[in-house]
Amino acid sequence: MSVNQDRLIPYQPLDLQDPADLVSAIRKRRGGELINLDRMLLHSTPFARGWNQFLGEVRNNLALDPKLRELAMCGVAVINHADYEFLHHAPVFIKEGGTQEQVTAMRDIGSSPMPSGLFSKLEEDAIELTIQMTRSIEADPILMARLQKTLGNSQLVELVGVIATYNMVSRFLVALKVTPDHL
Repeated sequence: MSVNQDRLIPYQPLDLQDPADLVSAIRKRRGGELINLDRMLLHSTPFARGWNQFLGEVRNNLALDPKLRELAMCGVAVINHADYEFLHHAPVFIKEGGTQEQVTAMRDIGSSPMPSGLFSKLEEDAIELTIQMTRSIEADPILMARLQKTLGNSQLVELVGVIATYNMVSRFLVALKVTPDHL
């Protein structure tokens, strides 16, 4: 069975035009294209509209260090087996200051310890928070206090929000079998 036959719900067409205002807004945020995630979301106008607005804010308007944001997104993707998500965010992680060596190591998040010295203490704590929130939802209070001391209230809320948001994203991608686009 091919990947397309395994998917219950087909993607909306690449040349979809309606609803025009929404499709235009999504294309604008994406640099002119609809990606497979968008094409699946566009089966529900309210979901696609809300998702575009919300994820646009998360991706573009947080005070949280973008490298830390992308690290958390990639960590969630690995733990939840959302390759689509990882393939989209690993290049952004590198663009924001990460290394290929870190990306390679991230493929083992949650299954083996990260190599010593490869990530900063803050990044290690962000990885641990990602693992805890993704696997058991609850976070260790000592870890949270350490992160609060380093990040402050607003950025800790944003880090927790990124992890929670991308758990939602990964669950959507995996359940609906959204496959990687041309990257």
